[in-house]
Amino acid sequence: MRRSKSAIIISSSSLLSLLFLLDLILSPNLAIGSKRRVHVPDELDDVIDDEEDEVWKQWGMKSKPSHDSFDPPPLDLLESNPYAFEAEMLKRHSGPSIGFVKLQPGVRRSSDKVVEIARKWSKLLKTGSVNARFTGFDPNTVMYTMESGQDITELKEFVLSQPEAYEIKIGEQIYRRPGDPPLDEFIEKLRSEHKADDQVSKEETGYLKDEL
Repeated sequence: MRRSKSAIIISSSSLLSLLFLLDLILSPNLAIGSKRRVHVPDELDDVIDDEEDEVWKQWGMKSKPSHDSFDPPPLDLLESNPYAFEAEMLKRHSGPSIGFVKLQPGVRRSSDKVVEIARKWSKLLKTGSVNARFTGFDPNTVMYTMESGQDITELKEFVLSQPEAYEIKIGEQIYRRPGDPPLDEFIEKLRSEHKADDQVSKEETGYLKDEL
């Protein structure tokens, strides 16, 4: 009986020791690989975050144009062949573009006729995969808008191939058919011709009256 009691006492003490060790092992502070909880306070008014990343700073901001992306043609080309230099400048044009086309002077047009011309040009360019839109501006002018300035060369060639157009302005440059004078000179020439015709008509009318 003494042996059985001592065995029971030893077993009880061993069980207590085992429970104590298990408690230590399973403790959150001593367990291997356990994650400690982080307490985040509700009051964050005094917290200063000076590590704002660049992505957040640029969020919603418009991208600034890169001045290094423009690659102008060599100036030697300007001296040797100005027309080739001009063509290369047009090819390097990028971004949206807005400009005006002057119609042939000396022709009387209604506003409906100008709108009809603008619509016809818009449809013709769309079939050529050039994204441009024409709008009637006044009896002598059509306005154009383009999303991609890289098609500006095709636009210029198209406009100058149309019989209703006299010149097109792209930026600060004005383009006409080879041999055509500036618009103001051409208008002055037309006025002089009309005055001469009127004078001839008056002289012929007076001669007929004298004959009668």
